[in-house]
Amino acid sequence: MKKRILAVEDEEKLRRVIELQLSGAGYDVDLAGTAEEAVPLLDRADLVLTDLKLPAMSGQDLLAAAHRQNAQLPVIIMTAFGTVETAVEAMKAGAVDFVLKPFSLDHLLRVIAKALEVSALRDENRKLREELGHRYQFDSIIGHSRAMQEIFATVIRVAATRATVLLAGESGVGKDLIARAIHYHSPRRDRPFVKINCTAIPENLMESELFGYEKGAFTGANTSKPGKFEQADTGTAFLDEIGDVPASIQVKLLRVLQEREFERLGSNKTLRIDVRVIAATNADLRAALEQGTFREDLYYRLNVVPINLPPLRQRMEDIPLLAHHFVAKLGSGVESISDAAIEKLMHYQWPGNVRELENVIERSLVLCSSRTLEAADIRLDTAPKTRGLGDYFLPEGMSLDEYEQTIIREALKRASGNKSQAARLLGLTRNALRYRLSQMGLESGEV
Repeated sequence: MKKRILAVEDEEKLRRVIELQLSGAGYDVDLAGTAEEAVPLLDRADLVLTDLKLPAMSGQDLLAAAHRQNAQLPVIIMTAFGTVETAVEAMKAGAVDFVLKPFSLDHLLRVIAKALEVSALRDENRKLREELGHRYQFDSIIGHSRAMQEIFATVIRVAATRATVLLAGESGVGKDLIARAIHYHSPRRDRPFVKINCTAIPENLMESELFGYEKGAFTGANTSKPGKFEQADTGTAFLDEIGDVPASIQVKLLRVLQEREFERLGSNKTLRIDVRVIAATNADLRAALEQGTFREDLYYRLNVVPINLPPLRQRMEDIPLLAHHFVAKLGSGVESISDAAIEKLMHYQWPGNVRELENVIERSLVLCSSRTLEAADIRLDTAPKTRGLGDYFLPEGMSLDEYEQTIIREALKRASGNKSQAARLLGLTRNALRYRLSQMGLESGEV
């Protein structure tokens, strides 16, 4: 396809000579005697060739107008010898080159050919970056590993439906991002997305938080308040850390999933809602089923479409892509990351997954004193882990059950009776800890 050149020159004779030369070289040519005449022709030009000195609106003004319309449009300045400094200023403002009058037409053709070649390479590079971004980046989720590509494909397929999705994976693998991707690629994208962090809600407040309450339902309920599910009506409710939901609430969640209805706390009026549910867990829900801390019927209602997110150590090939992404996102003044730094990142196991990688990059960028992040700038958390409560040999004369009860009592003591905090110390879900406490005959955290 022929390239179209817009030539702007106030001297008619030179303008005609340029037209004949460019047409003979195979270009389509538009001519203008002033910058004002040229402006309407900018949108069809592949390159602009303009004199610097023009009546009224100058060549520099035309350059600015061209780049306001298309920042990638190459502009070549023609100028007399005495205005070279001005031409240099035009180069700083974005012109790709300049030619001095009088010039040979062969030289002009070489300058134009070079500018068009550079422009074509720039366009190709931009298209490749866009293609890579589309292929390897999905709503801020980075990954070109086979596992992540399969997850992206599943997200696209499931997003168009209203099926309930259960996201499983360790902390920091990106369950929140996947949940949002499902919502924003679904027909509900313009409706509410309500995240519910089940771990952060105290057990005695969970029912009112999820389902709302009426005025007078309890002391301090001075007004009625809708719950999270009402707020998510016609949209998506994201139940993060679903394994920490207590048994009493699990029954009510099951009803929402089955019947799409519930009552506010303190009300007999049944409310119907249209909510798509996405749940996430870093716990082994099958183990919770065996322990009796999670309802089997609720599990199967949630697990309609399971998506298991792999830990970062199982998709190490994504680390270079992630590292470059985080440097570009967070690196104020730092432009790149060296191969040696990438190699250092590749030899770490990442127990905190992508979240830990982002934190490490951010910390390392703060300490970096050059434009490139080097291996010496990378600060990994290589300190030994704090010794857990269960990292001891079984004391002589003590049974396993007695030892487990001792550890649980110690954890509760250290957590001042807070079961959620004690569960974290023990590496258990809150429901698993409650189950063990009931087996021990301890009531409500009594130690």
